[in-house]
Amino acid sequence: MQLILGLTWDWIILLILLAGYLGYTVYRYIKTRKILTTLTESEFRDGYRKAQLIDVREQKEYDAGHIWGARNIPVTQLKQRKQELRKDMPIYLYCQTGSRAARAAWTLHKQGHEELYQLKDGFKKWTGKIKKTKKSSY
Repeated sequence: MQLILGLTWDWIILLILLAGYLGYTVYRYIKTRKILTTLTESEFRDGYRKAQLIDVREQKEYDAGHIWGARNIPVTQLKQRKQELRKDMPIYLYCQTGSRAARAAWTLHKQGHEELYQLKDGFKKWTGKIKKTKKSSY
């Protein structure tokens, strides 16, 4: 059966689902920008010593190299390790590219953390000092 503009019910349902998905994606993007401030490397470097510096990558990635002074709390463990983070201090997050840091920010925001920052372009673009924990084949 043809309906509006010659479209069938299948196409109308598909368009509604697509519009819903796009709307949700835009909402997540805008909300993430509100709860998480992205900093350039120099801005990140200026502030992370007065904050909690958290590498949200997995242990193997952290061991292969991380920003000097960072603690490793993988995004997959944030809910279980929430007591390790203070709510009265800013949290500086980073991962390899930024996607896991954004996911971590959502989790931390839900737990009541307000000052959340991430490193623009992630660890892969970091030019500062790094520390390797142990030899890793990562």
